[in-house]
Amino acid sequence: MNKLLHRIVLLLLISTFSNLAHSQKEEPQQLVQILEILEKRYEVKFSFETKTVLNIELYPLKEDLSLEEALDKLKAITNLNFEVLSRRFIAITPSDKIVHRLEEVVVNNYLSRGISKTNNGTITVDANAFDILPGLIEPDVLQIVQNLPGVTSVDERISNINVRGGTNDQNLILYEGIRMYQSGHFFGLISAFNPYLSDDIRISKNGTSALYGNGVSGTISIKNVDDLDQKFSAGLGSNLLSVDGYAKVPLSKKTELQLSARRSFTDVLVSETYDAYFDRIFRDSELNTANDVNTLLALDERFLFYDVNAKFLYDINDSSKLRISLLNIYNNLDYNQVFANSDNNIQETRSSLNQVSYGASATYSKTFKNDIHTSAQVYYSHYDLDAQNNDVTNSQLLIQENKVEDYGLRFDVKKIIDNDIEVRGGYQFNEVGVTNFEDVSNPNFTSLVKEIVRTHAIFGETERYSKSHNTYIRLGARISYFEKLKELVLEPRFAFNQKISDHVRLEVLGELKSQTISQVIDLQQDFFGIEKRRWQLSNLENVPLVKSQQISLGLSYNQNNLLVSLEGYYKNVEGITAQSQGFQNQFQFVNDKGSYTVTGLDFLINKRFNNFSTWLSYTLSNNDYTFDVINEGNSFPNSVDLTHVANASLTYSLKNFKIGLGLNWHSGRAYTKPLNTQDNSNSAIEYQSPNSSRLSDYFRADLSAIYKFQLSKGIKAEAGASVWNMLNQNNIINRYYTLDSDNDIVEVDNRSLKFTPNLSFRVNF
Repeated sequence: MNKLLHRIVLLLLISTFSNLAHSQKEEPQQLVQILEILEKRYEVKFSFETKTVLNIELYPLKEDLSLEEALDKLKAITNLNFEVLSRRFIAITPSDKIVHRLEEVVVNNYLSRGISKTNNGTITVDANAFDILPGLIEPDVLQIVQNLPGVTSVDERISNINVRGGTNDQNLILYEGIRMYQSGHFFGLISAFNPYLSDDIRISKNGTSALYGNGVSGTISIKNVDDLDQKFSAGLGSNLLSVDGYAKVPLSKKTELQLSARRSFTDVLVSETYDAYFDRIFRDSELNTANDVNTLLALDERFLFYDVNAKFLYDINDSSKLRISLLNIYNNLDYNQVFANSDNNIQETRSSLNQVSYGASATYSKTFKNDIHTSAQVYYSHYDLDAQNNDVTNSQLLIQENKVEDYGLRFDVKKIIDNDIEVRGGYQFNEVGVTNFEDVSNPNFTSLVKEIVRTHAIFGETERYSKSHNTYIRLGARISYFEKLKELVLEPRFAFNQKISDHVRLEVLGELKSQTISQVIDLQQDFFGIEKRRWQLSNLENVPLVKSQQISLGLSYNQNNLLVSLEGYYKNVEGITAQSQGFQNQFQFVNDKGSYTVTGLDFLINKRFNNFSTWLSYTLSNNDYTFDVINEGNSFPNSVDLTHVANASLTYSLKNFKIGLGLNWHSGRAYTKPLNTQDNSNSAIEYQSPNSSRLSDYFRADLSAIYKFQLSKGIKAEAGASVWNMLNQNNIINRYYTLDSDNDIVEVDNRSLKFTPNLSFRVNF
């Protein structure tokens, strides 16, 4: 099976190169390519949403046309609006859409086609226009995010994205306005969000809009298509883990239903991709600890995941809209083992682990005269993680549960003033309840703890352009009152973008943020060590309110398909606890409060020429803890500190064929070694200075290829192949130490994904 799969992957990658021989002469080109030519020819800049120009083809325009003549010809052919806003700036919009100039794209194809950067520092992703990134054959939103400078995952998990040195629980992830407390399938290796209906994806590392709160690190907002188009469309696809489908179904002239679903077939069919993922997650978990001391006689595992989401769109009239969204994410593992111990007695363990999320939101929006827009939204988010271990031999049953319930409502209003000024404001209320339950038999022990935090927030901000349109500024603030903590917090935010010359821009971003909820680790073996983190709320005792402050300064040069950007930043986060950092050293059971400080530099260079696109990103950072008691108050390296991170990519596109090769490297993660000499009378490990050692460097090479073709009239198909870690590097992503039954120290290495191939096939109609 493995050899056959290898051959299929390599055959698909090699055979698609036959398309490279086709000539492009006297053939139409994509509109986006035509626009790039015109930008050079007339020294202008086009601003547009990627989806606006997507799949529009035309023949190149004659070089002797004036700019005005070229724009007139484009209008006639494409039926789009081309509005000249200044001497150099031209906005492209659908013919039925009003030009909105406040948020403008300043960099198209930031890393790849479909990824753009706006003047307020936000990165936008259009999944429908997504081109290709190495190792990816599907537009996995949270995998795409990790290619951005300053964003990584120290353990390769989607559920552990680190934005500029922060932990994953410090990220605010919103799906249709619903706060998500679960972001991954396969316990963190695959994004839980089906991308094929996603339309508006925004990522912010700093300078976050005042509209968003309760997350001190990155902000990721995902929205599905929000406009009616009166057209039926659907798609079906599969890879070596799951099958999925989506549909946009017009119900009437004013209503539409969007549906998408995905389900794994890992409970009935095992692939090499599944084996690699399963080995990565469960190799060092508590479920396998018995393998070291017993003889495994039988193993019965059943794992599956699925997600379902739906959105109902109702345009009540020309000025009023109603949108209702539903979401369900589910992971299930049943893991039964039969052992023979040293006395040849038969032992059986029965374990199960479930992770489920539900979400719903309803939004009503209305536009009044004088360009006043209002909206009201109610939302609900539910997350539940529970594990059950039935140890038949010891007559012991262990049940653990972590549950989050989040209710909220918000009101927003905005006013557009002469297309150069916009003011926004609103109010948000949410109530978050967290329940932690544990029940053990033999000996009997039960614990049930539930906490609730209610938050009231008002927010406001204004965006403005200068008369010349060379200067953009957004100023805002969010004021939050936390009832249980009896604390009022003011959080100013700002974004500033200045055009220094035709090709050089200066960007300054800053923010203060706070959050009341974080993830902690009580014991490393909780929930079998697979999803050992549990959500916990701030209180007046041992879990403070987490607060952050960040400022960044950046310069970018963009001309002739060459982008060079450099951004320096300072970030400080206070109110963290030792338990939220998951220490696996002498501080594993210490409860202390502290902070971390990150200083860093993000660099990106991106060059596109002919059919090639290549980019290199590099981040240099220093991330240190400071705790009240731990390490006597002296600073030491953060557990997620990666001093050097570099990623490089080369992609090639020709007509319907795309191929990408990527290299990923970063310096080793910090860890703590035991002392060379141990006190044998002590049953605990004695350690060196915290995080004073480093793992070996991490290196991974990825490859992917996609070929699109017409299957029949009205039906398009797409075939893809990818290899993650194509060189099968043995990367260690974490190291810790335990004691065995003889009190000898055992070194445990968590290893990265091994060679992981994948295939996909999709049809869209």
